[in-house]
Amino acid sequence: MSNHAHAINSGSGYRSWLMNKLKMGMTWPDYAKSLATPFNLLAFAILAASAPVFAMRYTQGLSTVIDGSHEYPWGLLLSWGIFAGEPLFACGFLVATAYYVFGFKEFRPMVRLGVVGGMLGYMFAASYLLIDLGRPWRLYFPMAINFGPSSILFVVAWHVCLYVNVQLLEFSPAIFEWLGSKRVHKWAVSGTVGLVVLGTILTTIHQSALGAMYLITPGKLHPLWYSPNLPIYFLSSAIYAAAAFLVVMSGFFAKYFRNRCDEAFLASLHSNTIMLGKVMVVAMYAYFALKVLGVAQENNWALLPTAYGKWFLVEVLGFVLAPALLITAAIRSNSSFAVQMGSIWAIAGILLNRVNVNLIAYNWFMPDHIHHITPPWTETIMIAAMVTLHVLVLRWLVNRFPILGEDPAYKGSH
Repeated sequence: MSNHAHAINSGSGYRSWLMNKLKMGMTWPDYAKSLATPFNLLAFAILAASAPVFAMRYTQGLSTVIDGSHEYPWGLLLSWGIFAGEPLFACGFLVATAYYVFGFKEFRPMVRLGVVGGMLGYMFAASYLLIDLGRPWRLYFPMAINFGPSSILFVVAWHVCLYVNVQLLEFSPAIFEWLGSKRVHKWAVSGTVGLVVLGTILTTIHQSALGAMYLITPGKLHPLWYSPNLPIYFLSSAIYAAAAFLVVMSGFFAKYFRNRCDEAFLASLHSNTIMLGKVMVVAMYAYFALKVLGVAQENNWALLPTAYGKWFLVEVLGFVLAPALLITAAIRSNSSFAVQMGSIWAIAGILLNRVNVNLIAYNWFMPDHIHHITPPWTETIMIAAMVTLHVLVLRWLVNRFPILGEDPAYKGSH
């Protein structure tokens, strides 16, 4: 009987085997020593500083930690956690669809990184929503008892719930590889294509539904940002945002987690970065054209010389067209590094657009508008804590599961 089989048949042996995998083969003293890093100390400080703020939120109410009102129900917390983050987290749908549905086999080394990035992103998006909900412990009520299918927010919530589960199932083969369960792994792999198709449908509807939420705000959202085409804007921009996020993630892990990457991941990084750059520029030029068409369609040219018009031009020219031109030049010169820089720039543009729609250009005519767009420190520290947790969980998964490289025992099985 193999050592692994013996461990499974023995309760204490199984616990020892599992703990050894969780500690990555290190002893407890060595594992504890490995945690004493500058980043972990900084992360601990951020989480410790946020603890009393989260306690205030759940004991004294949401109004004690964010600057919310009937006029401004959503602040920076959801602008960042839901509207700005979710376009990036479509990376799982993008790369999985390209690989499993359209047959771009060169993306194989990136598939699991994209899937785990999307899965965690949607999980944390749901966590931001739980922070904002007045009574998060009653989340089951509108989801299972008092349906509200006429509400777009209800549809968005169901999309997030379903998509998290779909991406968890898509990631399950990596979990079973880590656990050494070959039979269950085979079953999990057999359903991958169907899950990818379902995930593509859910994500496409979800990204456009985020924009559709603002179709009921024509008198509140500034005319340069409001458009009947908002669902199309949100969907088209999510395509290049997802590609940009995947480029940045893969470049980051190839540099700082090189020991976790296999040769296939590293060898294909340059060509896949260039390929994703091509996807980005097509989507970015299309999105830019749609935005210009929207201004022309609504005949809002006269608004461009105003203060908000100039800010709109900064967003569209400075954070859509400019990075698109940089990435175009990078592709022509075959520079993956320049594509990565352009991707960071494009991500900044997505974040700016979503914060503009949800916060800066929303109720822009209200007298207290300038005060509102400056978040209190409590809201900022909660966001910092959530980002820190996100990074810590992603790092934990990458260090343990076959994400950046294939397990030799399962090579070519997905």
